[in-house]
Amino acid sequence: MMKRLACTVLLSLSGLPMFGAMAAPAPSPSPAEVVPALELKNKSSFAMDETSRNPFWPIGWKPAAKQITNNNESVGPEIQASSFLVSSITVDEGGRFAIINGKAMSEGQVFGLQMGNQTYQITVKAIQDGQVVLLRRDEEIVAPLRRR
Repeated sequence: MMKRLACTVLLSLSGLPMFGAMAAPAPSPSPAEVVPALELKNKSSFAMDETSRNPFWPIGWKPAAKQITNNNESVGPEIQASSFLVSSITVDEGGRFAIINGKAMSEGQVFGLQMGNQTYQITVKAIQDGQVVLLRRDEEIVAPLRRR
């Protein structure tokens, strides 16, 4: 029994180098050869018209109705540049954006400024490096970027 075990061990050990040389793995191909080039057929995009529901709103939530202001805005105080907090400006090839009073705005966008019980319609005329030019009626208001 002992001789049989010793013979089995010797034969198995003597055969290892021979099988190891025969079973050597082939060199692996480079990553460029394995992965084919990725080709996009359709790019995804998202466009939303003004009548659509924002998909990021909670289910069942509806925005508050917009206040309709009377057109006699000419009667009222002059709006100062200090009424606007411009905290960030992004000037890029894709567009110009600014954070005004905590809301993201782009050029041409109209928003309401609440002062007391009156709401004034303000238009973002231009977003420049370091400042935003706003328009109320025919009056231009230049609001500088406030850095902290």
